[in-house]
Amino acid sequence: MTDSQDWLQTELVKIEAWEKNQGDLWFWEKLGRLPFKIMDKWTPKFVQTKMGSLIDELGQYIQTGGSYLSSTTKIKSYYPNMGMENIDDVKGLSISTMDKAVEGITKNRKNIATVQGAGTGIGGIFTLSIDIPFLLGLQLKTLQDIAICYGYDPNDKKERLFIIKSLQFVSSDIVGKQAILSQLSKFDKQDEETKREVLSEIQGWREVVFSYRDQFGWKKLFQMVPIAGLVFGAFINRSAINDIAEAGMMLYRKRRIVERLSEDSTQNLSIRKNGSNDTRS
Repeated sequence: MTDSQDWLQTELVKIEAWEKNQGDLWFWEKLGRLPFKIMDKWTPKFVQTKMGSLIDELGQYIQTGGSYLSSTTKIKSYYPNMGMENIDDVKGLSISTMDKAVEGITKNRKNIATVQGAGTGIGGIFTLSIDIPFLLGLQLKTLQDIAICYGYDPNDKKERLFIIKSLQFVSSDIVGKQAILSQLSKFDKQDEETKREVLSEIQGWREVVFSYRDQFGWKKLFQMVPIAGLVFGAFINRSAINDIAEAGMMLYRKRRIVERLSEDSTQNLSIRKNGSNDTRS
């Protein structure tokens, strides 16, 4: 490890400042729920069916990973020429090296989302049913790959739960964000009460889907206009991936920094105890 205690502490302060700046939704975002109340009445049944299926898909993702699960074999591509073979190898890298890998993933996924959003935006409402599940899948895979870059295995059911809460965090208001941050801050403590609290908050995954859906609100309403939706679709999808990547990077980065600080503190305490015992001898 090449990260000093002082550097880790400084970076942790920056992340905590970012958390505090996750303020309330701006005015237009608060109106985001209204278009979907209208859309529920006007949207064709096949679109509503597709949205409803996301609930089952997220439940399956938590349990098994389903078709969304990323492979840890991607480690080599994220860290080329570094001899990374598995998650344990990644854990020993410096935080700055991990950050660079995540930045590369973010850039790539934003480009993919832009092209996809523009393509589905051409067809308006008729291609919206394709765009929404695609974007959800891309967000999940982006968070999983960020997890891998920071040395966490998305094959672990615990990590899939963390990813769902991260997805929910992005689309929550300030009250919801603070509640989720409180839960995630205790996530690595092996506490059954904390785990039950997180699971009960998800409420059968429905609140995640609905908050995810409402996040788009008026934005996706514009994408329903054929041709004009090309511009809106590209912007919306790119923005969505940017937001999820930023949150994922901050949340996973904080976990790794806190764990590393804890490891360093334990090592220093052990050294002091051994030094004290040698002196007595």
